Amino acid sequence: MIQLDAVEARREAGLTGDHSRPGPRNARQVTLIQWEHLAVISALMGRPAEQPISAPELRRNIAISGINLFSLKGRRFRLGQAILETTGWCQPCAKLEERLGLGTFQAMRGHGGITARVLQGGIIRLNDALRVEPL
Repeated sequence: MIQLDAVEARREAGLTGDHSRPGPRNARQVTLIQWEHLAVISALMGRPAEQPISAPELRRNIAISGINLFSLKGRRFRLGQAILETTGWCQPCAKLEERLGLGTFQAMRGHGGITARVLQGGIIRLNDALRVEPL
C-alpha cells in the first residue's frame, strides 16, 4: 500500500488502484481507521512512540481523526467529493501477525475501524474533513 495526496472513489468499485472487488454487494470497498487508535495499537504492540504504526501497515485505506468511527454505524458520510456508507466493523486479520509480529491481532481488537462502500464517486484528498450526511 502507498500513501497518496488524493484518490478517486468510484461508485460500486472502491478506490482507484485498490484491490477491492467491485460490485454493489461488496461491503468492503473502503476501510477506515481512527487516527487516534494508531497510537494505542502501537503502544499495545510495544512500538516506540517515535515509530508509530501506520494505516497502510494495517491494510486500511484511510485514517480519520476527530470522530468516533463506530458512531457512523448505518450512516452515510462525505469525504471530499465522495459519499460513502458504513457497512460494518473492520476486524483485524490473522495475516497481520504474519507480517507485523505476534500481538498485532490482539492489539487491533476494538481498534480495527470500519468498512464502507462508495455511493457517490469523487476525489478524496489528504486532510478532507469527514461530514456526516443527514438521515
